[in-house]
Amino acid sequence: MDTTTIRVSEPREMLAYLPHQLGFQPSHSAVAVSLRPPRGRIGLVARVDLTDLADLERGPQVARGLVSHLAADRASGAVLVLYTQDDPRDPGPTRTLARAGAEHFREAAQTLLGDVVVWVVTSRGYLALDCDDRECCPRGGRPLRDLESTAVGAQMVLAGSSIADCREDLARIRLAPGNARRSVSRVRVRWSARHDEAQAVGGDALRGWREDSVTAWRAAVAVELAARTDGTGPVAPPLSPSSLGRIEAALADRRVRDGVLVTLVPGTRDLAERSVRDDVTAAGSEMADAVGAIIDPRCAVEPPAVQTAAHIRVLESVVAHGRRGAQPPALTLLGLLAWWQGDGARARLLLERALTEDPAYTLAQLLEATLAAAVPPGWISRPR
Repeated sequence: MDTTTIRVSEPREMLAYLPHQLGFQPSHSAVAVSLRPPRGRIGLVARVDLTDLADLERGPQVARGLVSHLAADRASGAVLVLYTQDDPRDPGPTRTLARAGAEHFREAAQTLLGDVVVWVVTSRGYLALDCDDRECCPRGGRPLRDLESTAVGAQMVLAGSSIADCREDLARIRLAPGNARRSVSRVRVRWSARHDEAQAVGGDALRGWREDSVTAWRAAVAVELAARTDGTGPVAPPLSPSSLGRIEAALADRRVRDGVLVTLVPGTRDLAERSVRDDVTAAGSEMADAVGAIIDPRCAVEPPAVQTAAHIRVLESVVAHGRRGAQPPALTLLGLLAWWQGDGARARLLLERALTEDPAYTLAQLLEATLAAAVPPGWISRPR
């Protein structure tokens, strides 16, 4: 969640900021913006499809859901931004959608958040929905180029922020070259075979395989952290086929996947190693505490930026080099990280990919249900 202070009286700055906060350029969307006291600092930014908000039956419920999340963010006011192709003040279907969506949101927000200003970004410009002064807001809106020359836009670019062309780009992971994927595949097959052999023997053999798998994960993360901890050091070398193949095979083992999951949480130390041993009960309460640090507002922590970036790079490398159509574990962990960071759009896309590859993948199902219920990560709604 960003702490940039942008005043509502500066609509250009706010409109320039929102795509950076979302990570992509919205289209056919309604974006609700929480304004926190005392100076109207932007808080939660939530996007839904405009057609959903405008729907005569479902729209009021969608609007109430948005308002409830803004209220949980301790908003004292709100702004609604509609992204449309055409000027909604002109007759046509865009006008119908925009007016219905705005009406549903305003009715839901009136009691808790008061009057809501509605801005519109079209394919040509931006405008206030209720502005009929064609000198203030000409047909199609004020020029979009005005949004390209804002102070907040410049600050975001200097900070390294970039905007994807569309929502789908948020979860796009480029496949590695074929020769690199084949090298990883050979390692994966061997490491999977060793798992099967260890499982047949059981006991120390399986414990050893799982601990070695967690070690492979930690080593890959360490490579990323060593090269990019301060953001100015050398770019990390590509992870080795040995490392990626072991991690891909290891994540197919639920115990190892859960061990990797707790390494994402700061302060868990050797919990991952202890959790992959047979004595699960001994580590059970600590595992619950680790998950609580992600989801429970009473003890939640924000994802640590540098470490989380390293975790994401390793998991994306596994997906890029792994078998096509067989990456639910890595995609689900990436979805969890995106949700924990407050990036629901990316999380939803990653989980959709995971469930397309394996509709019965339980962890992805649980996370998708969390997103469907619009439950935020714990740190967003923790008491202040």
